[in-house]
Order: sequence, then C-alpha cells, then structure tokens
Amino acid sequence: MRILLIILTVFLSTFSLKEIRPAIETASDTGDTDDPAIWVNPRDRAQSLIIGTIKEPAPNGALAVYSLAGTLLERVDNIDRPNNVDIQGDICVVTERLKRQIRVYRISAVKPHLKLVGTAPVFHGEEGERGAPMGIALYERPKDRALFAIVSRKTGPENGYLWQYRLRFNGNTLEAANVRKFGAFSGTGEIEAVAADDSAGLVYYSDEDCCIHVYKADPDAADAGREVARFAESGFRSNREGIAITGNRVIVTDQLPDGSEYHIYNRADRRELEVWKGTAASTDGIDATAVRLSPEFPNGLLVVMNSARHNFQIYSLPR
Repeated sequence: MRILLIILTVFLSTFSLKEIRPAIETASDTGDTDDPAIWVNPRDRAQSLIIGTIKEPAPNGALAVYSLAGTLLERVDNIDRPNNVDIQGDICVVTERLKRQIRVYRISAVKPHLKLVGTAPVFHGEEGERGAPMGIALYERPKDRALFAIVSRKTGPENGYLWQYRLRFNGNTLEAANVRKFGAFSGTGEIEAVAADDSAGLVYYSDEDCCIHVYKADPDAADAGREVARFAESGFRSNREGIAITGNRVIVTDQLPDGSEYHIYNRADRRELEVWKGTAASTDGIDATAVRLSPEFPNGLLVVMNSARHNFQIYSLPR
C-alpha cells in the first residue's frame, strides 16, 4: 500500500495543473477568431506581430494583425473563411476554406503589414469537404531552403489525409506543386492543427480523437510515408486541437469549454512534462515562441484563441 501511495503521489505531482493567466487580451471581434501565428521581427523583437484568422465567409473573413500589446494594427478583409495561418520568415500563408486555396502574403514591419503574393488551389479533384482546406504548416528544408506548405482538410481518408506543396516564388508570382499525399487518420473527428519542426525535420498533426502523429517533413526523405511516432494518446478530456513547437516544448491544446488545458511534452522525446490550465474557452489554434521579445515576455509568449470572447489571449511563456 505504501508503494502504491508513493507512486500515486509522484503521478499527481508530475501532472498536476499549473494555472496560467494571460498578460494581455485582444479586443473581442464580431467574427469567429480561430488560429494565430507569431512573426518575430528580426530587427526589433519588441515590434513583433501576431496574425490571427477571423473564420467567416467573405466579405467578413479576415486576417487580423496585432501588436504584442494586443492592439489591432491592420485587418485584411474579404477572405472566404480563412481557417489556419502559419509563418516562416517573412512569408505568411493562410488556408481559404470556401475558395479551396491557400493565400500567400509577405510580412512587413511597416504598414501594410501583409502584402498578397498570390493564391494557389489545393486538393485538386477532391469533392465536398475532402477538398476544403483547414490546417497549414510551413516547413523550410535546411539543405536547400526549399519552402513547403503542408495542408490538412475538413474530412479525408484513413491514409493520405494531408497534402504537401512546394512553394516557389518568381517575383510576385506564386507556384505551388503537390509533392506528396501522406498521413494516417483514425477515422473519427478530424485533422486540423499541423506544425513543423524545421530543425528536427518533422511534422506533427492533431488527430483530434486519437493522438498526435509525427512524420518526416521532407517529402524526399527515406520512409517519408512512414509514421515516425505518435503520442498524446491519453489524458485528454476533449479534442486535441492546436499545436505549437518552440524551445524544448511541444504544446498541445485540450479544447475544454471551462478553461482549455495545454499539455506540455519534451521536444526531444515527446515525454509529457506537465499540464497548464488557462482561462480561454474552447481553445482551437495556438502558437508560441521561446524567443525573448520584450521585458513583458522575457521567455517568449504563448498566444491562444478564446471562444468565449472571440479574441486572442497572450501569455508570458513560463520558464
């Protein structure tokens, strides 16, 4: 009995909830906020930006650009149900669900912060919601700096749920070539959140009723179609939603209406470390950076969607 109590005590202390509270919240939006991404300004980190999707049909669908203080700086309207957004360097890509395409922007430190480069169709030939893009992750291959967009969709088959596109730019012209179809799916729920770990050459995605799947991100890698790992198979009370990879952490949202939780995993071995309890309701998309941005965010920040107020919450990332 004593040994059992010791084991139980260690388990509970290891996975007890750490309560976190937002440092800043953006103003409420009239539309449905969904997914954020962080742009780290390479010249002045304190002037970094947060870009979030307003998931509505056109003309009300938009990308909202916020300062680190949560101030709305710019709004790019008339996007037909923008779903998820991701950033790599000065490139910002958003899925436009009702147009069945991705929109690619260049980011600037000065207004206009987002300048459209072009659009590209995705899931060509797929019918119904199998052709409706949702999640997006950008991956830059280290050896040649080739840029790829990995896209998930509203529904899909048990194999080949995600499609990967190589993005090429010629001046202001965009070309997106499909280079592979991959990814196992449990068959229940859906796959929305996708995140790439450039340094490790891996892509993670949320099979919301099952787990987090991990594959090689390089479509030309050996065994690129084979699953590398899966984790986060237990301990969730709701859907596995947003994913953020930064520092030594992989952060996965547990989408709870009474205050979402964020499961923290070791980036190196995907071992669960702790669980954070926030104040946002039914969090979907998240993003994080472990880069020091300002005195208010000395260890970086975590930004999450808050369904209760149709806004985004910004947390100072714990050490």
